[in-house]
This record gives sequence, structure tokens and C-alpha cells, in this order.
Amino acid sequence: MTNLPWLDESLEFPSPETALIEPDGLLAAGGDLSTKRLIEAYKQGIFPWYSDDQPILWWSPDPRCVLKPEQAYTSKSLKKHIRKTKPQLTFDSAFEDVIHHCTRLNSNEGTWITKEMEEAYIELHQQGIAHSVEVWENNELIGGLYGLAIGRCFFGESMFSLKPNSSKVAFTSLCAQLHQWDYSLVDCQVENPHLLSLGANCIGRTDFLTILRNNINRKPRQHKWHFDLLDKQVN
Repeated sequence: MTNLPWLDESLEFPSPETALIEPDGLLAAGGDLSTKRLIEAYKQGIFPWYSDDQPILWWSPDPRCVLKPEQAYTSKSLKKHIRKTKPQLTFDSAFEDVIHHCTRLNSNEGTWITKEMEEAYIELHQQGIAHSVEVWENNELIGGLYGLAIGRCFFGESMFSLKPNSSKVAFTSLCAQLHQWDYSLVDCQVENPHLLSLGANCIGRTDFLTILRNNINRKPRQHKWHFDLLDKQVN
């Protein structure tokens, strides 16, 4: 990392096209997690990812794991699970609880959600930029996810499950609602089997940045974050 660009007080980032090949997508280090810097980063397809013993590291991997909201896959077994359990879904009812659960569950594998990151995303939530999806059963929070909404793009950050399928319910329900609101992209950042099973796929960085530029400044259709598709999600 000795040759890695080091960010100063300026909010400018190097071009994502200059990111390293190995490790894939590492672009810059330093700076801070101010809301202004984070918003500028996401608008350019850049996100922070680091651990407590590292400086802030900024990434733009190639390829990029993404999903068009209308292409989210709900398996027959998941539809059956939703019909049987009838989970309650909410937006933004327990953002801090969601991010705390994501932090604790990820800590089993070496968490990348530092305390500094928690505080930064909570501030973004208070500004109406970061949002959470909550899945409830008998008034108990059993799963969810959080991410950022900018323009007609949703940037997923992390999800958790305390009971089987609850993160899948959160993700597929979010995608159904985003499709209704004419969102063009869900950024999943880096592929994993869980995301791929839900319909995500990988595209080249150049294609990702083109989609981003075409949608990041488009005003979304919805005014409030509220589920209005609950009866249609399992059809």
C-alpha cells in the first residue's frame, strides 16, 4: 500500500479505473467518513472497507456484483416460507438495531463494520440517505439489511438473519419495492453465493460506472420509504 493514493481534506477521489488489480479494486487510503465524503464516494462507485487495525481503505472492484431490482429471484421455497410465516416488513423502523446485528454477526468472521463506520452510517440514516429493511416475527426483529439510496441506485451494505430465510425475505422484498419505484440498480459490491442465489451477477467496472452515471442524479419516484407491495411479493 506504499504507492496507494492518500486522501487529504479534499473530497476528490482518484478515478475508479486506476484501482489496483491485486487486491482487486483497492483505490485509495486515508481521509475520513464524513457524510459528504461518503456520498461523493458512492456516487462514483467507491466504498470504504477496512478493519480496526487499518487506515480507511476505499474500493472499486472489477468486476462488480450488481442486480437489477426486477431480476431478484424468489425461489418457490422462499415464497412458501413467506406465505407460511407471514413476516412483517418495515423500512427504517430500527436502523441502529439492524446495523448492530450486522456488526455482531460479521464479527464471528472478523468484522469489517468498525465503530467508526457504524456511527457514519447512522448519521447518513439521520439525513435520510441510509435506509434499513426490517423483518419481524411476533414483534421480534429476526433479520434485515441496510444500505444507501442515491438517485435511482441502492447501495447494499450488509444483511443479517437470526432465523432461516429472514435476510432473503428482506432482500427480495426490498428489490420488489425498488422495482415499483423504478430504481435501476442494486449495488451488491462483491459477489458471494448468497447474493448470486438471489439473482445478482457480475459486470465489468466500466459498465457499472456507466449505469451509475445514468441514474445517480435521477430523482426516484417515491417520497416516503414505506412498503406498498406486500401482497404482490410472493405471487
